[in-house]
Amino acid sequence: MIFGNKSVWMHLLRGFLGFAALACAIHYANTSLWLTLILMPLALWMLKGCPICWLVGFFETIAMKLHKNDDA
Repeated sequence: MIFGNKSVWMHLLRGFLGFAALACAIHYANTSLWLTLILMPLALWMLKGCPICWLVGFFETIAMKLHKNDDA
């Protein structure tokens, strides 16, 4: 598992915070360069890359949970 998390809720929380930071960075890009320079790396770190990377990790996390339930 490269992009996923141990729990679905943690992955959703990271996604929510990452997308919120990304939206704020885009919104404030014209008014505050420093805020944007802080929020963009934070968004990329929270999403573990780009938004598509977050989505791939979401599917990995769900697949891991389904696979664990099949083993039990």
